[in-house]
Amino acid sequence: MTTLQTPRFSQELQATLRLAAPLALAQIAQMGMGLTDTILIGALGRDALAAGGLGAGLFFTVSAVLQGLVFGVGILVAHARGAATYDKIPMIVRGGFIVATLVALPLMIVLWNIEPILLALGEPPQLAHDVQGYVRILLFATPASLWLAVQRSYLAAMGHTRLVMTVAVVALFVNGVLNYSLIHGKFGLPEMGLLGSCTATVIAVWGMMLATAAGMRRTRDPRVKPAPVDWKVVRELLHLGWPISITLGVEVLLFLVGALMMGVISTTALAAHQVALNIASLTFMVPLGIAQAANVRVGFHMGAGRPHAARRAGFAAFGLGVSFMALMAVVMITAPYQIAALFNLDANKPADAEVIAVVVQLLTICAFFQIFDGAQTIGAGALRGLKDTRVPAMLAGFSYWGVGFPIAWSLGFPLGWGATGVWWGLALGLATAAVVLNTRFWRLSGRLIAVT
Repeated sequence: MTTLQTPRFSQELQATLRLAAPLALAQIAQMGMGLTDTILIGALGRDALAAGGLGAGLFFTVSAVLQGLVFGVGILVAHARGAATYDKIPMIVRGGFIVATLVALPLMIVLWNIEPILLALGEPPQLAHDVQGYVRILLFATPASLWLAVQRSYLAAMGHTRLVMTVAVVALFVNGVLNYSLIHGKFGLPEMGLLGSCTATVIAVWGMMLATAAGMRRTRDPRVKPAPVDWKVVRELLHLGWPISITLGVEVLLFLVGALMMGVISTTALAAHQVALNIASLTFMVPLGIAQAANVRVGFHMGAGRPHAARRAGFAAFGLGVSFMALMAVVMITAPYQIAALFNLDANKPADAEVIAVVVQLLTICAFFQIFDGAQTIGAGALRGLKDTRVPAMLAGFSYWGVGFPIAWSLGFPLGWGATGVWWGLALGLATAAVVLNTRFWRLSGRLIAVT
């Protein structure tokens, strides 16, 4: 157990912010890669845009959920760092790579034959065929994507978040250049059309993983050197990771169903939903980075045997995240028309005017929605620092599917609220998750303080 002095609240705020800011920027850059792909594919026409969008959405959504299985790397490394047991770190990282490799295989097998699945769901044959061709190339990025998640978890836990940010920002520009070049056959590269985009993404992801590996070797902290496989560590990573994957999965599924409900309401509602959700997703990257920092800071203090400091770290992260989202809420409430204009919606066109009207309504709800979304992800991140993942997974499942979905459906359809009803349901589901997760952190950290 270490004897480091417990930091003051202001010091904890600063430490959390130093970790969170680069992680948030890295997440924004990651979103930028997807946006770049979409924009460049759009030049190939509607059919290519549909196939590329659906293919990338399927791959990266499933991949992101499965990455939860390796998030335990950051938790265990943070605890080991706090306890100054650095000799455990190489075995933790080695275990993380083993888990990531094992996870990659079923993902590749399932998505390799996505065409019959899409046909069974009623998708047009040509679209299903094009999506399968696109996804089959993207699948070659699977190992690198999951190994990169292990690297990022390690680096965040060790405090090397600037490396994560730098690699992500450079990859954003490299991915854009490669996409443009391989789609249109520029700079001496072959013209591959739609398949050029996914090929560029595969190259970019492998490049990110290799660049991160090179950066890890240059850090001054204990290097990730060859270590024997410790199956006890592998089992602990899986024990921590599978509930995180479930938590991510139930939330992703809720928003997928939300989009499907919007499509049933009307095309206008679905378009407005996508606009508002894009804005919410962008602002969400900041509390997501803060949640990752909370995971590290809480875990570090718990490893050092300082549960009081761990609780303080959780509260500091909560304050930062909610304050930022409250500021963004003010922007959404005061400038909804300006935000809608960013998506090239013309108020002089009747169809666009209808979308803008719904977007304005949804952004008002989104102002409240995103505060709860930020609070719930930070609560979940703080609990992970306490190695508490199973109960939060159950609480999240109840919040999203026991509260959020029934209210969204009831308000949207039987009560006739339409698009706004669906969004109020989503907001109430997130609000429930925010309350129960942060209440659990308060109580659990209090119990840990009481027994020390």
